[in-house]
Amino acid sequence: MKIVCAPQGYAFQDDGNILNVILYGNADRETRGSAGRMIKDEINHQKLLPTAKAWDFLSIALAVAAADRTGYRGRSPDGWTRQFDLTISVVDQTFWRTQKEVLEQALQILSTDTWKITFVVGGFQPSPPQSPDMPSEECIALLSGGLDSFIGNIDLAAAGKRAIAVSHTVRGDGEKQAEFASALGGLRHLQLNHNAKMPEEETPPSQRARSLSFLAYGVLAATTLKRYHAGESTVLYVCENGFISINPPLTDMRLGSLSTRTTHPIFLGLMQQVLDAAGLRVAIKNPYQLKTKGEMIKECKDQGLLAAHACKTTSCGRFGRFGYQHCGRCIPCLVRRAAFHAADFNDTTEYKFKKLGNDDKDHAAFDDVRAVAIALLTIEEEGFIRWLGPSLSTALLGDTSALEDTVHRGIGELGALLKTYGVA
Repeated sequence: MKIVCAPQGYAFQDDGNILNVILYGNADRETRGSAGRMIKDEINHQKLLPTAKAWDFLSIALAVAAADRTGYRGRSPDGWTRQFDLTISVVDQTFWRTQKEVLEQALQILSTDTWKITFVVGGFQPSPPQSPDMPSEECIALLSGGLDSFIGNIDLAAAGKRAIAVSHTVRGDGEKQAEFASALGGLRHLQLNHNAKMPEEETPPSQRARSLSFLAYGVLAATTLKRYHAGESTVLYVCENGFISINPPLTDMRLGSLSTRTTHPIFLGLMQQVLDAAGLRVAIKNPYQLKTKGEMIKECKDQGLLAAHACKTTSCGRFGRFGYQHCGRCIPCLVRRAAFHAADFNDTTEYKFKKLGNDDKDHAAFDDVRAVAIALLTIEEEGFIRWLGPSLSTALLGDTSALEDTVHRGIGELGALLKTYGVA
């Protein structure tokens, strides 16, 4: 699939074999897509001043998000792996051409698709606002509405770090994100959404590459800080437990895109490599890379604040499908429930499918529950390292012993949960 993404005014070719996407504007005809208009308007409304390279990085993320939504896996040669030929308009074409291979590698890791990227001139860089607002906060922290990012923001506040909370808003989470930012002492809160709209989208639309947009929002916000404009560096906190970060395939059948790599250290490492090459003084950090979700709950620095809001957070991978209620049986829900159990923390979350011990397709026999049970049996019979397989076998990570131990503890939390329901 060939997709061209550029701001309005770019010399698009009207070719039936090319999908044209307007960045930072509205589609001017039914056959074109669009992405990023809301972000441009919000940054302008707040009189923020991101750098040109940060806008380029966001343009890349928006283009990837647009492609992700319109790529049909069922139409690919193997029924799963999509092939994208993506042309992106940027301000600094010369520089971004040097990052082509790294970005293609990172995107393949993120979505398990094949990506070919071409950079062209004509990128988006708005005129600077009069009297720009340069926030005095010292860092940026992603605030998704999930439990891990909420704990991360609690711990940052407890450590006295003043952060701007940056959110990707989705239906069902926007109000919660605002509530959490307020509960955390009234954090300055930047809520953004790529609002990618394509003339034809997969149903439900893929969101595997959405995490790149989330990172790009954080980088964009980081370059608006007063300290950044003074020549200093800043930190972008991406808080997620180490088990989900690694997210090893539970069974051989869950290889590839069934195991997401949103915050995998390899992906984040490649993104850091790109930011460093671009001269963007933003360090991506996940303080919980070596913690399980249960350990994050147990060690949270403000247990009272956590208790007041933890069960309002969203973890479910199918949240919208069940009337914005946790299903209780998908992998994110199982990890969440296991974490509450491991931390001996009262879990009042309403789960649609709560009784995992019921031996039917909705509970113990559901694919994800069964996959965890099979993983536990495989570990028991063949050993942990054999089960872990190639998930961490790469020179890009160096010594992986600490990561392996984190995954081991994480699968242990899942095992304890299933044991309580008689599943394993």
